[in-house]
Amino acid sequence: MERISRRAVLMSTLAIPALGAARMAWAAGGEVTISHYFTGELGMAAFNAQVAKFTEATGITLRDSPVGHEDFKTDILVRAAGNSLPDVFSYWAGARVQFIVDSGALHPIDGMWAAKGLDDVIAKPVADSATLYNGNRYLVPFNYHYAGMFYNKAVLADAGMTEAPATWDDFLALCEALKAKGVAPIALGSKNRWPAQFWFDYLLLRTAGPDYRARLMAGEASYADPEVAAAMAMWKDLFDKGYFAENANADDWTDAADKVTRGDAAMTLMGTWITGYWNGNGLVPGEDYDFFEFPKIADGVPNAAVGPVDGLVIAHNAQNIEGAEEFLAFMVSDAGVQAAWADAQGALSANVNVDPAAYNVVMQKAAATVAAAEAFAFNYDLATPPPVAEVGLSMFTRFIDSPADAEAILAQTASDAQAAFSE
Repeated sequence: MERISRRAVLMSTLAIPALGAARMAWAAGGEVTISHYFTGELGMAAFNAQVAKFTEATGITLRDSPVGHEDFKTDILVRAAGNSLPDVFSYWAGARVQFIVDSGALHPIDGMWAAKGLDDVIAKPVADSATLYNGNRYLVPFNYHYAGMFYNKAVLADAGMTEAPATWDDFLALCEALKAKGVAPIALGSKNRWPAQFWFDYLLLRTAGPDYRARLMAGEASYADPEVAAAMAMWKDLFDKGYFAENANADDWTDAADKVTRGDAAMTLMGTWITGYWNGNGLVPGEDYDFFEFPKIADGVPNAAVGPVDGLVIAHNAQNIEGAEEFLAFMVSDAGVQAAWADAQGALSANVNVDPAAYNVVMQKAAATVAAAEAFAFNYDLATPPPVAEVGLSMFTRFIDSPADAEAILAQTASDAQAAFSE
């Protein structure tokens, strides 16, 4: 990925001329430009269906420029640095939004938030964690996800699982039982790097805890610390025992999901969007597949849930601020839009007015799991600044290729991360 520094984005933003009343002149009607990553299996048809409802209700049209999920991560930073952002774009809450907010490239939405009564629409825990940056609102949460251990019910039943493993020892015993049956216990599709992050996230969160992990993500702790080494050692142990299906870095997340569907592997650690993928392939939630929480490892460590929040933000130099604000408010406030989108995406809605009965049985269970968690943590590449996330994601790929080199890989990562934090 091309490195885009916060300084480059900031300098381009400072060069923006004052647009004044010209950009605010748009009333009902007009056009809003948008770019998003809801493409392919991530839901372009479903997104367009919800956008059509907005246009019908408001008369405002959207000029769309979708970008593939992986390419978007670089594309939007290049566009920010080049002062060519659309009015609205989708983005992941957390460190990625913070990075662009600090560059001055986003438009605050506090006035719209109050005028539209979004405090009464959006669940407070999601609002508190995902929408506030430097004291202002910048993001409307479109949906959120939870990462759990999704599995083939028939395969695990055949291996003798009568209840989900609650502890690490239980989990290891299940993996041994599956291996004895000739089934790869775990599928991982890390071709695009990010699916590997959930393993690092949960192993660190379940051992060192959310507070330490937050310090690591902020650069206040080091990848050379014993806490990180311990988590990586546990991950290495799973590879050494042969619990992962081979060639993880050659597969993407859908390949891993397909292995679980076929019974070539038993489970995969993935976000709830996998349910949308599986449902689209004809699998029945609660009958063909289910999930369990990542097991407890150490006593006294708060139980954290991991996942991303997908949001919508407005560029600082948007040409149609009013239309953009109408779009953000509509997409989160309309309970019908939120329910339809959540169903299509395999997502959970941040709108408190969406009836839980709108979710299938697995997603209802996911919502309850998040509600019961003691903490909610953004997944790795959304919890640390983008330049540092690049370092960590590359670390995961190198580690999966050669777990035996974990010590040397961590030492290099500690140095690279320190340099990235200083960018």
